[in-house]
Amino acid sequence: MRLREDVSVVDTDYGKVLLDGGTGEYWELNPTGSSVLAGLLDGIPADDIADALCTEFDVDEDRARTDVSALLSALRDARLVRP
Repeated sequence: MRLREDVSVVDTDYGKVLLDGGTGEYWELNPTGSSVLAGLLDGIPADDIADALCTEFDVDEDRARTDVSALLSALRDARLVRP
């Protein structure tokens, strides 16, 4: 997965901000969302990212998988990423 060419990412004290250069809209990701995005952009499978969240944040597996899937869906729905 990759971000579209006109999507910018800026690190902040609280996570990341994505700016869609085409629409001017932006999305703020908290530290967990930022970690998930980084993993997805590095090509790490969503299930592996969810497993890492379970370990790092002491969250149950179903919740982690749901959260990773929800973020991925939101990125796709906003057309910020391409496969």
